[in-house]
Amino acid sequence: MKAKEIRDMSEEDMRKKLKQLKEELFNLRFQLAINQLDNPMRIPAVKKDIARIKTVMRQAELSDYAEPAGDEQAQTDAKAAGAAQQ
Repeated sequence: MKAKEIRDMSEEDMRKKLKQLKEELFNLRFQLAINQLDNPMRIPAVKKDIARIKTVMRQAELSDYAEPAGDEQAQTDAKAAGAAQQ
C-alpha cells in the first residue's frame, strides 16, 4: 500500500484499514509461533503499512491544529526576530 493511496482514503476508511492490518499482524504472529507461516516477509510489510497509516493520520491531525495557530506563531516569531535585531 502506498502513501498516496492512504492519503486518498477518508479518515473512517483509514481507521478500518488500520484495524484490519492490526488483526492481520496478530494472525501472522500467531502463525509464526505455531510454525504455519507461509510468507514470513509479510510481517514487516504489514508493520510498514500500519506505520504509513498512522503517519498519514497524524499528519492530518497536525495540519488541522497547525493552520490557525501557524499564523499566530509566525507573527510571534517575526516580532521576536525584530526585537532581537534592535
